Amino acid sequence: MMKAAIKNRKYSQISFQSAPTIIVWGTAILVSSIFFWILSDLLWHGIGNINWEFLTTEPENAGREGGIAPILVSTFLIMGVCMAVSIPVGVGTAVLLAEFTPTDSIFSVLVRRSLDILAGVPSIVFGLFGNVFFCKFLGLGFSILSGGLTLACMVLPILIRSTEEGFRAVPNEYRLGAAALGFSRTTTLFKLLLPAAVPGLVVGLVLGIGRAIAETAALIFTSGYVDRMPESLLDSGRALSIHIYDLSMNVSGGDKNAYSSALVLLLLLLLINGTAAWIAENWLQRRIIK
Repeated sequence: MMKAAIKNRKYSQISFQSAPTIIVWGTAILVSSIFFWILSDLLWHGIGNINWEFLTTEPENAGREGGIAPILVSTFLIMGVCMAVSIPVGVGTAVLLAEFTPTDSIFSVLVRRSLDILAGVPSIVFGLFGNVFFCKFLGLGFSILSGGLTLACMVLPILIRSTEEGFRAVPNEYRLGAAALGFSRTTTLFKLLLPAAVPGLVVGLVLGIGRAIAETAALIFTSGYVDRMPESLLDSGRALSIHIYDLSMNVSGGDKNAYSSALVLLLLLLLINGTAAWIAENWLQRRIIK
């Protein structure tokens, strides 16, 4: 009886301890399966149409034929404006909140709560705000600049909070040791804290880029629908996500190019995320330490 009770107790402990592992692995397998299912569907319908001509020619016949060269250029320009604005502002705000503002101060609490709320605001609301403020109030019109600035507003809450958490994850002994050695706060920030907070910055960049590059609703109201090659940041430009939406919803017979464009968008997202992670973790971190 005693041996049986001990044996049953061991089995129950093993099953109880293995349950979280099973749940974690099951969730990971489920998420990965969904991703590979979507990827396989895009590959099946879109890989045959992707070639050099598709990437370097302009759309024809409302996008049913031709390529996506102007679409790619507009997408890169919009993302460039977004990152050029959001990275310095986001990192600077994160430094202010994490290193120069008391955690329990009214200013700090209000800013953090505002960022948390903004992170959950629907993208179409950002689009309406961008249309009113950037397009009309500032007079930028439907342009790449308006779309990039609107996406920067969307990315900032995620980037700031992730980078701030990265700074707060740095052990306080780093700061105390730097102060004991007589380092200034600027030197401590750039030579010690910022390299240690790079993983948080990478997380914010990856999440921000992932949300911005696939955005549709916000860009319809700000960057516009025009599929020609942009000549400046003040020209209207159609992003890749809007192009996919237009082909699949408004253009009959555009599914073939829509699948190919969606596959290009997915591959572009993987490429940008991998490049951003490599630059932040290797090149950027080494340059800061030097």
